Amino acid sequence: MLDGQNKQRILVVTSVAAERDAVLQGLGADERFTVIVGGVGPAMAAAGTARALAESRYDLVICAGICGGFVGRAEVGSIAVASEIVCADLGAETPDGFCSVDELGFGSARVPVPGELAERVERAMQSAGLPVGRGPILTLSTVTGTAETAQALADRMPEALAEAMEGYGVAVAAQAAGVPVLEIRTVSNAIGPRNKAAWRIKDALESLQKASAVLREVL
Repeated sequence: MLDGQNKQRILVVTSVAAERDAVLQGLGADERFTVIVGGVGPAMAAAGTARALAESRYDLVICAGICGGFVGRAEVGSIAVASEIVCADLGAETPDGFCSVDELGFGSARVPVPGELAERVERAMQSAGLPVGRGPILTLSTVTGTAETAQALADRMPEALAEAMEGYGVAVAAQAAGVPVLEIRTVSNAIGPRNKAAWRIKDALESLQKASAVLREVL
């Protein structure tokens, strides 16, 4: 638990209403949690999170939703718990390849998460029989849609489990407010060629509901 009295307040930020509804179904009537739709993409997610944090006090922020998973690292239907949140396309192209904003010296594209808390969430989901892994979750403004891009991203981020569009936006808003942040995603599709027929969004939302029910018990 975040504290022994269960009085902590937790903000959960999703990108769309379907994710919000799945989270709410999992959390039930637990009044510690406030679940909002922050919008799609890092800018809207950051703005929505910052507004919520300005309006009320929270002790933890969670970015939650569905995602794409790297083949062989996070399979469709599984859960990814972030070990860190990384904006994978924040930087510059160079003749030698991509150069991150960290390498450019203009800040950081990485936001850390509380390691002990992320590990505890992972263990609780394992105990509940849910397929789960822990590793970096990437944020991109343009999601990957080709095998070539997927391979280049996998090579550049060899420990990353998944990609989505909002985590870094939520994370920087939380970081600016001095509030710890987690990101939890359920995999709806493999990262690579865009094939909507193969997406299992319904299954991923059901997994998100189950993961949220575990959060209610472990936080």
